[in-house]
Amino acid sequence: MRGVWSPFREPEELFREMSRLFEAFRPREGASFRSAFLPGRSARAYPLINLYEDPEAIRIEALAPGLDTESLDVSVRNDQLTLTGQKKPLEGVNEEAYHRSERSTGKFVRVVNLNSEVDSQHVTAEYEDGILRITLPKSERAKPKQISVSVK
Repeated sequence: MRGVWSPFREPEELFREMSRLFEAFRPREGASFRSAFLPGRSARAYPLINLYEDPEAIRIEALAPGLDTESLDVSVRNDQLTLTGQKKPLEGVNEEAYHRSERSTGKFVRVVNLNSEVDSQHVTAEYEDGILRITLPKSERAKPKQISVSVK
C-alpha cells in the first residue's frame, strides 16, 4: 500500500538509513569488537581519552587503570595513533564467582585519527596512576606560520 499515508513511514525510513550509516562504521573483526569491553552492552572505545592540541604538539590523556604495562604498545603511522594492550583479570578470583562484573578485562586496540602531521620520531608516552599521557610533537610543516604583511 504505497499510496496510503502513514505517520510511521518517514521515521522508519530514517531509522533504516541511520542503521546503514552506523553499520558502515562498525568494526568487522569479531575479536576487536568483543574487546571493546562491557559485555552485554553496546561497545565503546577503550581507553577513554582526552585529546587536545597546542601550537607545538597534540596531547592525549588516556584513562587506563589496571593495564598490564608489559603489553602496552603505542605506535604512530601516518596520521593515526594506535594504542594496544591488555587488562588482566584479578588474580585468585574465579570469573564464575562474580555476582556483578563491571571492570572489564582483555585485549584492546584503539586507533585515534590525528588532525595534524606529527613528528613520529619524538613522540613520548608516560603511564602513571592509571593515566597514559602521550605527547605527539607536530612536524614543522604542521606548525602554524606567522606571515608578515607588508604595507605599501
